[in-house]
Amino acid sequence: MALRPGRTVRRLERPYTRVSQKNPRKSYVVGVPTPKIHQFRMGNPNVDANVTLYLVAKELGQIRHNALESARIVTHQFLEKKIGSQNYYMVILKYPHHVIREKPIATGAGADRYSQGMRLAFGRPAGVALQIRKEGSPIVMIKTKKEYLDVAKQALKKFRYKLPLKCSIEVAE
Repeated sequence: MALRPGRTVRRLERPYTRVSQKNPRKSYVVGVPTPKIHQFRMGNPNVDANVTLYLVAKELGQIRHNALESARIVTHQFLEKKIGSQNYYMVILKYPHHVIREKPIATGAGADRYSQGMRLAFGRPAGVALQIRKEGSPIVMIKTKKEYLDVAKQALKKFRYKLPLKCSIEVAE
């Protein structure tokens, strides 16, 4: 099944998250696909940083795991190319817990004969998303030296372009 547009899952929903790793019998949600994003910390954790930048959400909503991974890759490659991997430390502060459900819709000739319409429309797990439930909650943090402040701002702008929500960049010294 093809990936549906991000606008279909952008608005905030009731959390649907109960997945147990240690005791799978206690999982209420079955068949959850693993998130595409695996790496949440990039760069040098021991960087001699005097500037910290945050990408802060300005509105509530959901961010799908593939959008988060796409933004992470673009930002990480940009920072490595411009300032090198030893001069920054980037952390994604949120984790995609919310399970997204999709009801598969029959298409093609004669689909109306065996399609159920909206009967049993709960849907099956199709992916995961992170939920932003408070305005002003940080999504990403970058620590770097003061001389690389402009490059880090550009990197966070690139990150922001991949997300479905409005975000702002905050600088803490």
